[in-house]
Amino acid sequence: MLLSTSPPTARQEQLALVMAAALLVGYGVAAPFLKVQLADSAAFIPIVDTALLLTDTLTAALLLAQFAVAPSRAMLALACGYLFTGLIIVPHALTFPGAFTPTGLLGANLQTTVWLYVFWHLGLPPAVLAYVLLRPVDRVASLPLDRVRPAIVAGVGGTALVVAGLTWLTTRWAYLLPTVMVDAQRANGSWHYIAVGIIAISATAIVLLWRSRRSVLDVWLLVALWAWFIETILLSTTSTRFSLVWYAGRIYGLASASFVLVVLLSQTTMMYARLANSLTATRRETENRLMTMDAMAASIAHEIKQPLAAIVANGGAGIRQLGRAVPNVEEAREIMVEIVADGMRAAEVLAGIRSLVKRDGGDQADVDIADVLAHALVFLHGDLHANGVVVETDPGPRPQRIRANKAQLEQVFVNLILNAVEAMRTVHERPRKLTIRNDCVDGQICVDVEDSGPGIEPDAERHIFDAFYTTKVGGTGMGLAICKSIVESHGGRLWVSKNATRGATFHVVLPDRCRGFASTNPQSDEEPGGRRLSAS
Repeated sequence: MLLSTSPPTARQEQLALVMAAALLVGYGVAAPFLKVQLADSAAFIPIVDTALLLTDTLTAALLLAQFAVAPSRAMLALACGYLFTGLIIVPHALTFPGAFTPTGLLGANLQTTVWLYVFWHLGLPPAVLAYVLLRPVDRVASLPLDRVRPAIVAGVGGTALVVAGLTWLTTRWAYLLPTVMVDAQRANGSWHYIAVGIIAISATAIVLLWRSRRSVLDVWLLVALWAWFIETILLSTTSTRFSLVWYAGRIYGLASASFVLVVLLSQTTMMYARLANSLTATRRETENRLMTMDAMAASIAHEIKQPLAAIVANGGAGIRQLGRAVPNVEEAREIMVEIVADGMRAAEVLAGIRSLVKRDGGDQADVDIADVLAHALVFLHGDLHANGVVVETDPGPRPQRIRANKAQLEQVFVNLILNAVEAMRTVHERPRKLTIRNDCVDGQICVDVEDSGPGIEPDAERHIFDAFYTTKVGGTGMGLAICKSIVESHGGRLWVSKNATRGATFHVVLPDRCRGFASTNPQSDEEPGGRRLSAS
């Protein structure tokens, strides 16, 4: 994720080549106007140098931040190079003739600014050379983490001392340096030789970096050095300040300082966006886990309630039986058998919920849907009888055996039947009738659970399978959500529809093999939505 370690994409390399070509075209446009002299602008240097100060110091700060994340002597050298170019801009702007005073501040003389410019342009190319040459050293022996802060302090402090020393040299001891400027606007012939030296160092840095490039930072450093190189060439062709070529060279210097900064800022923004997305995803995952835990707790409470209620009821009946003067041992034994069966049922429910959460399907076997429905009706016999519900079944002409988790499928039909029973409790003016139809149609197991209750409101029909949605007082809202999850985990579908007259029908379709039998009815009894229309 770091600019110094991330390899460039083909698009980034193409964009860098386009920028390099644009810089070359700009040089071709400006070069013919070598002799064109433009008006003096006293504000130009302070404006450009201020922009350079900001860009170079910001670039240095971002590079130091990357150094702090991934300590590297090469990165520290490059950051110090950018810091040097940013700091030395300050005395260059202050001492430039005419910028603030006719002769410049800090006790400057005629040679101060030009030599500060020379030292300035001898800062970045050597820093890039150090960056290239130190990378093999970093691969052999990386910088320890406990040395990062002292290294940053030493690098920043040392760079500031070098800038202060060069400023002192060019202001107080400028007479020791070769004479370059004839007056405030014209240079002598020695300037061209100095510029050639800067060009040679820049070209060397470009060649070495090109041969060892491997990251996005390397690509854009090449573009920055290329702009630096063209700037020096432009200024080497003129000995006069404020010419068109001189202005163009200053613009190239500003462009050179901007490339790496723009890429660093864009990368920092992308890293921040990735971090924000990662934190959001982590928070969402945590919330989902909490919701899953709540859902699991609610589902366990919902599903285990019926077996426990049966165990309690049978246990009470057994106690009353044994409390008689002459206990009926045979009836008590049957009650104990039912308690054991209910306990096993509770264990099956827990195992089914666990396998559903794990999404592994649990223990699957060949299951006869008719047996599953019969077992569910036997289990709910007491509820059906207590509520006066008449049950009609239509098992279909063919056996329906599929490979599935029997406990989970039984859990589905127990829930659907129990919901139908509870829906019909408010019905008094007509019979409470429960109709269960199952058949094998076109290789699919189709089961309908139809009641004669009050039906389902349109709003409830839209949300009836949502977790925690319930229309019952004291309901958990998990029963139908669990049923839908179980059916879908078996590759099937579960939905509800209103009956033509009254009540509702829950439809279960399990797309599995109806083994050993083929459909003998060429006319399908299904409507387009998959709802089976066969009558009882």
